[in-house]
Amino acid sequence: MAQSSHAGSNRNAVRKDDMIQIRASAETKAILNRAASLRGQKLSEFMLDSARKQAEETILDQRAFFLDADAHEKFLDLLDAPNKPSQELRARMTRKPAWER
Repeated sequence: MAQSSHAGSNRNAVRKDDMIQIRASAETKAILNRAASLRGQKLSEFMLDSARKQAEETILDQRAFFLDADAHEKFLDLLDAPNKPSQELRARMTRKPAWER
């Protein structure tokens, strides 16, 4: 289901009262400014978007799951004896990538 543009504007209307301060070298700031410019963003928007994406990925990488004893044993068995790769998978893994053809 597509979001309306009104829903997006509500998200942007949230007050941004908290401040994050950071020091960076002139070289780092120049790189960040260039990247922000390439995306058509202000430096602060680019940095916040980039930091938020990295934070979300970090949090998602930390997901844990818990198994009862039987499920844990089955899981370990699968890790110890994975399915053998199919011919199709072997062919895909040995062919040259598109950028090297």
